Amino acid sequence: MKAPHWFLILAGVLALSAVALWFIRPGVAPKPEETQQAPAPVLVPAEPVPDPEPVAPETTPAAPSALEGYADPAKLAQRIVAALESGDVSSFERLLGDSRLNEASREAIRDLLATKPKLAKKGIREVGELELNKRVRWMIELEDGRCLTLDLLKEGGLWSVEKFVLPSRDGKDAQESPNDSLAVADAFLQSVLDQRFEIARKHVDPKSVSDAKIAGLCILFEEGMYLLRKSKPLRSMLKKPDLAGYLANIEAADGSQDASVAITLRGSGNPAKWLVSEINLDRLLADYARRVAGGDVYYSPLVKNPSGGDTLALYFDFDEDEVNPRSQRQLEIVAKILCADPSKKITLSGHTDALGTRNYNDDLSGRRAAVVRDLLIKSGVSAQQIVTLAKGSSQPRRPNVTEGGVDNPDGRKVNRRTEIYLDF
Repeated sequence: MKAPHWFLILAGVLALSAVALWFIRPGVAPKPEETQQAPAPVLVPAEPVPDPEPVAPETTPAAPSALEGYADPAKLAQRIVAALESGDVSSFERLLGDSRLNEASREAIRDLLATKPKLAKKGIREVGELELNKRVRWMIELEDGRCLTLDLLKEGGLWSVEKFVLPSRDGKDAQESPNDSLAVADAFLQSVLDQRFEIARKHVDPKSVSDAKIAGLCILFEEGMYLLRKSKPLRSMLKKPDLAGYLANIEAADGSQDASVAITLRGSGNPAKWLVSEINLDRLLADYARRVAGGDVYYSPLVKNPSGGDTLALYFDFDEDEVNPRSQRQLEIVAKILCADPSKKITLSGHTDALGTRNYNDDLSGRRAAVVRDLLIKSGVSAQQIVTLAKGSSQPRRPNVTEGGVDNPDGRKVNRRTEIYLDF
């Protein structure tokens, strides 16, 4: 049976419409349920992320935390000084290490910065190594005599504060001052640099370090115009529970650094009391001879006494009994030592070279001892403290003639002397 004509036309139109929609639709229409809002995804809590540190302007970069460390310990010490002088409590605490501060420490810090401390002339200085290339001590000296001690530790190539000692407002340390071998070695050398013989003497073992050696070291530093080197002044060479050794690096007035002093200390008791037990001056004496004594290593202010121990020596020109300006300065140091304790006595022995008769040399050596005695008395030393001896040419330090019997002027030069034996 044939379909009506109009039905065939309608079927064709619908077919054409379906084909057209197939090519021009952008996509399949969503299902009814897909038009609704999708549920929010479930999030798994992550580790908390701290807020980023605020970035300071490029012209004033923020100081990193002490816990982050510094590649240069001097930079860390300088940052602490800057915070101290500016009164910046938060930066000062951060540089010392916030995590290590208790309430007492924080209060001491606030008290310290409230006084608006000013640096002393020496200001900030490196004391030396507590442990070779790992631990180092710095000291911040204040104008009022107080000081802040910083022990810095190197870990992972960076330096941070390991320990510190704060000064109190009354001038006494709020914490116990360091009393380890490094502190004693530094105190001894600082006393020598300042020509404070009596204080230096308190830091040595008198059984092994003579007063003459201390006085000689004072004279060497004074005449040679020596200073401790600013960088690594004391290097740790030996570290044991009861024994420590340091190499004191010495800097001359011209900036060269050829001199050094080896210092050994021994500790005893609990807590250990450290004392300087040995001082090796060989390299310092060699440098002194080159700079001051015209290259003559024997022309030294510190010599070995034939009876044992160390002796100070003052030298005279040929056939002279007058003290030169250099020797006068050395005598000023000796006079200070004797005036500090009138109970101390010294022995002065005069000496000559081998030229001249025995009687003449005996008389000349006596006059050389007497002129030194008179200068000491003039400086305030009591005559009862001084014993004089005339040795003539009987105790030469060097040969007056060579092995071939030829005159030896260099040898005779160091034989013309007065020796000062500090037999305390």
